[in-house]
Amino acid sequence: MTFIQVMTPRGRLSVEQRRKLATTLTDAVLIPEVGRPAPEARRGYQVHFVERELDMIAHGGELLCDKPSDVMLLDVAVMDCCWTREDRSSVIRNLFAALADACEMDAPSPTWWVNFRVIEEGCWGSRGGVLSFLNILDQGASVFPPERAAAIRTALAVKYDR
Repeated sequence: MTFIQVMTPRGRLSVEQRRKLATTLTDAVLIPEVGRPAPEARRGYQVHFVERELDMIAHGGELLCDKPSDVMLLDVAVMDCCWTREDRSSVIRNLFAALADACEMDAPSPTWWVNFRVIEEGCWGSRGGVLSFLNILDQGASVFPPERAAAIRTALAVKYDR
């Protein structure tokens, strides 16, 4: 399961932009995680759009209602699997590209930020219990190419001495 929270000033994104971002932000994380495009895996991803009033956000020590700024924060939480530095960098670049595209901008704003967080094994819950990436692989997640599934199993075994 992956969560992407998009926090913006109220009214920054239109419904059409959010509709587009629902897909493009999901795929920005999904493709590096799974190792290929896998539309059937999108069900394991949630994108939450959170809008704040201008008097509830500050940038540079000043409220946006006093000094407007195009701020945006994406907080991405992913299950621990096999996230290399290159994978994380790819996800962050993909997210910025998706945002710029949806906002019809040539480049991302320097006031947009992305947090990429990996939730350790044993710290993720779903369906009333604790969930592991290994559970997903063991349940026959055919969306993962065999080499990606093997890399995930190896990375988790090394990291958690399994």
